[in-house]
Formats: sequence, structure tokens, C-alpha cells
Amino acid sequence: MSNPVFFTAPGTLDGLAPGGVFVLDGPEARHAVTVKRLAVGEAVDIADGAGKRLSGTVAAVAPGELTVECTAVSDEPRPAVRLVLVQALAKGDRDELAAETATELGIDAVIPWQAERSIVRWKAERAAKAHAKWQSVVTAAAKQARRAWIPEVRTAVDGAGLQAAVAAADLAIILHEDAVRPLRQVLEAWQGARPAGDGAEQDGEVLLIVGPEGGISPREVTRLCGAGAVTALLGHHVLRSSTAGPAATVLASDILGRW
Repeated sequence: MSNPVFFTAPGTLDGLAPGGVFVLDGPEARHAVTVKRLAVGEAVDIADGAGKRLSGTVAAVAPGELTVECTAVSDEPRPAVRLVLVQALAKGDRDELAAETATELGIDAVIPWQAERSIVRWKAERAAKAHAKWQSVVTAAAKQARRAWIPEVRTAVDGAGLQAAVAAADLAIILHEDAVRPLRQVLEAWQGARPAGDGAEQDGEVLLIVGPEGGISPREVTRLCGAGAVTALLGHHVLRSSTAGPAATVLASDILGRW
């Protein structure tokens, strides 16, 4: 069974080596000591959310403080092909559910999207609070999944912002029920056209674009395709906004060799 994971700030694990000691404090330590009730001698991992992981055993516990003796430190590189979920805002917390599940399945970043047909609106006074909530949901999901990387929740975009993101991406896929080519075919064709061999030339970012409960409008599809996106069919059935992104994450992770 994998060790429970608790997060610390990026950089705080730098310089640690086997035999060293790390002291975790703050909310994560309180969760470890008070909620999880970790005891001396138990195995635990501390991750910095940016790929570095400390594995060790609990050496001491105190209110709001967990002391861990390091047995190993590892750096987990980002996948060469990064998957980014562009999730349209949706009602009933379905958008948050999509971000949460996609995080458990390995998504690398999430972009909240104010689509034309989104019922939920992130207005100025609530945008910062809503963004912080999404980041909290994603962080908790990364912790549950024992990930060393916490996906970034990027700044929310409107139509123009998404067009700019599409233009900057290596591949942008609109998951759409009227598409002709299956998602597998689109990904395999793109992967086959990439340069062979290892190295920086293999790096890439793929956007998986999911609309709201009312679907992506024809005008949005036209504009996004004009910016460089392609449409792809995920399956024979219409999936909920909360289901499409995680399903695409699974398929893409397999096809692109991330799993």
C-alpha cells in the first residue's frame, strides 16, 4: 500500500538526503497528527507539489507538527506531453467534480472556461474565491491520489482568452458530439507526426476542451477551430460535463504513453 502524502511548499525539500529530518507544520501537519493520527514509526511521504517527494518514517508528533526521518528523496519529472483540461463552468458543482476526477487520473493543469452557454458566472467579486476553491479541490484530489505534482488551476478565460490558449497549444481538441473523427484517431495522428527520439522536441501540451451542460455553441466551435483547434468524438453517447474530461484524460493518457 502506498504511503499517505502530505504537501509542503515548493523548495522546502531541497537539500534533504536520506538520514536527514524534515519538520512539517501548519494545516498539513495538523491533518496528519489530528485527523490521520499518524504515530511514530509509520511510513509517510511529503511532497512539495512540484515533483519532489520525500519518503520516510514518523520520528515524532506534536500538536501541529510532524517530524519525519528521511529514507529517500526522489524527483518525479513532468510527462513530456502535458494534458490540460479546459472545463466550462457548469451548474451543480459538476465543473469542480470534473477537475477533481481529472486530477486523480493525472491531468496536469485545469483552465476554467466561461463558455457562452455556461449558466454559472464568475463575476468580478466571486472570481478569486471561485478560483481558490477549484485550486483547493485539485490539491485535495492530488493528495488523495498520492501525487507529487499539484495541477495548476490557471486563470479563468472567456472566449477570446480560450482562442489565445488554443493558438499557443501544441494540440487543442474540442470534445464534441458532432465530430467525425474519434479522439483516439486524432491523438494517434498527432503523436505519429511528432519528431522521433528523446529530448525537448518531444515536449508538448494538449488541451482537452469540454463544454457546459448546454454544449458548446456553433459560433464557439467555429472560432476555436479558426484558432487551430480540432473536434473529436469521445464516444457514441453524450456525456455529462463532469464526465467527458476525465474520460478523455484516461484515453489520452493511454494513447500518449503516459500510463
